Amino acid sequence: MTERIVAVDRALDILLALYHNNGEMGVSELARDLDLYKSTIHRSLASLEYKGFVQKNPENGKYWLGMKVYAMGLLVGEKFSLADVVRPYAKELFEAYGEVVNVSVLDRDPEVGYKSVIILKEFSKSKVLSVNPGVGSSSDLHISSIGKSLLAFSKDIDLMSYAEQPLKRYTENTIVSWEGMMAELKKIRQQGYAIDNEEQEIGLYCIGAPILDKRGNAIAAISISGPTVRMNREDLDEKIQRVVEISRRITQEAL
Repeated sequence: MTERIVAVDRALDILLALYHNNGEMGVSELARDLDLYKSTIHRSLASLEYKGFVQKNPENGKYWLGMKVYAMGLLVGEKFSLADVVRPYAKELFEAYGEVVNVSVLDRDPEVGYKSVIILKEFSKSKVLSVNPGVGSSSDLHISSIGKSLLAFSKDIDLMSYAEQPLKRYTENTIVSWEGMMAELKKIRQQGYAIDNEEQEIGLYCIGAPILDKRGNAIAAISISGPTVRMNREDLDEKIQRVVEISRRITQEAL
């Protein structure tokens, strides 16, 4: 096992606690959450503040991440794209079932409205789907599990204005009424994932889940797709749980 330094671990735990809390925290809050003595938290914060990794609010005595963390984040952001960050998780999901895995983000076209755009794809050339668009391809949000996940969890979409647009029918299973879509989005928010049951094309079944930032806003979504006869089997619940687990791990571990 790699040797670890306790003081370094504690300092990093404090930074992670501030990050996951998404707001300022006091010494007592940090001590309680990390199960450490307040004196230990004080000493660690003093070192982190000296190096610029945390900053203290003089008005309430609480701490937040410092400018050094911000600067380092910008530098990392220039080196790694979202696709780079998500790729190991998408590959893990693909290797688990051998089905097509897509990661998409929200895009707004001023002429046609919102679309989902594929930024990452894992698939086997030996298992070709009739609908298998490449990286950079866009599609309507209401017809796919990945699009519906973005619709349900994105705070950047004004659903009321979006609802003025007609929903195009692709198959007999496509949801084309906004009453039906609003009910679908409510269900997706409750269960944490979306299903495309032959709504884009007959014979195609997809499971998708949102990738959220710390505010609970969807910055992307991940899905697994395959023929209905292969996807909708006795291990369907397992696949659903795996997609949800992967999406949550991306949020918790990588973002």
